[in-house]
Amino acid sequence: MRPVTALFGQRARLRWLHLILGGALFMPFWLVGTLVTGPLFDDGGMFAGSLGVQLGAYAVGLPLAAAVALFPLARPMSVAAARTLCGVAANRFADGPARGREARARTAAWFTLHVGAGALISGATLALPPFAVAVLALPFSPTLRDSELGRHWGLDRWWVWTALPTGLLLLLALAAVAAATGALLARQAPRLLGPSPADRLAAAERRAAEAESRNRLARELHDSVGHALSAVTLQAGAARRVLDGDAADLDFVREALTAIEETTRRTVGELDWVLGLLRRGGEVEDGAGPGLDALEALVRGAGPRVALTVDGALDRVPEALSRQAYRIVQEGLTNAARHAGGAPVTVRLDARPEELEITVENPLPDRPPVTRPDGGRGLHGITERARLLGGTAAAGPADGAWRLAVRLPR
Repeated sequence: MRPVTALFGQRARLRWLHLILGGALFMPFWLVGTLVTGPLFDDGGMFAGSLGVQLGAYAVGLPLAAAVALFPLARPMSVAAARTLCGVAANRFADGPARGREARARTAAWFTLHVGAGALISGATLALPPFAVAVLALPFSPTLRDSELGRHWGLDRWWVWTALPTGLLLLLALAAVAAATGALLARQAPRLLGPSPADRLAAAERRAAEAESRNRLARELHDSVGHALSAVTLQAGAARRVLDGDAADLDFVREALTAIEETTRRTVGELDWVLGLLRRGGEVEDGAGPGLDALEALVRGAGPRVALTVDGALDRVPEALSRQAYRIVQEGLTNAARHAGGAPVTVRLDARPEELEITVENPLPDRPPVTRPDGGRGLHGITERARLLGGTAAAGPADGAWRLAVRLPR
């Protein structure tokens, strides 16, 4: 049963189809070859049955096929056909056009092997089955036995019945040759169409870019949602303490609830924007998302004990820098809300012609300050944003306060 599957199973049939496809692809090159070799033989030109014309056209067509396969787009076509019909794992093939001398040479070798072997198997597939069927019919057809074929082979005698096994052997031989040739191409496909060192480097760069995109989206979610939760928690706690006191300050409670409303509304919009990027599979663009034009709303939502001071024209700050600066201020306010215990927070922005300086500062509490290592997500994200923009970021105790100082070149 296993030999029958090897010769006529689905994999063998698909590989046979792959070879016939190669023969079809070789036809234009073979026609050009007949135009070149036909005049050399005085026997009818292009459509002559001369073996010399056929072999000459084959010999001329193979180099032409190899030359055409040097173009970069030849590899995606070859990979698509081999991946579908050769029964080779898809991850063993290279993706994209062939780049580099080695990749193009290997693609040309594969294409030449494919169309060259495919032309021979296709020719045999067209010619041999009708001949084998005619041989099988000889014992049952007096007309065929009296034909030139029967008289030439002496098949009008008792051994005419040997035509039956002969015809079957011809068909089996064709199937065996096609299966063996298909298996040969399947073994060579990963070697000739597999990724080159340049392809592996490009794939590694794509994976690194995708990982960086995911990290940037994670930072956006962390900055936006983390700030909102910290601000809402702080405002809700302050409002509850005021209501639990002896003399409730309704104006303060109203202001805290307004800050909570603004913060949640803004965060829902930012969260929808980030989730939209995730659904589309895109990455965070430098000019996307909120910028310094939304800074006042951000500070207002952080509570009444946050003061904002601006020196210079923020509307002249480039969009990419504006968006990153907004996220840095947002994360600075989040850290202050988590660690400062409701202490007053001062935010200062100095938009100078050569750089943008951001300072977020709050008094240190009476108890020992909470350590905020640079390895934490918030300060690590700030440091990474500043570094990517060519700037610097520093955070730590200074003059009795906790200070975050960021400098970003314009």
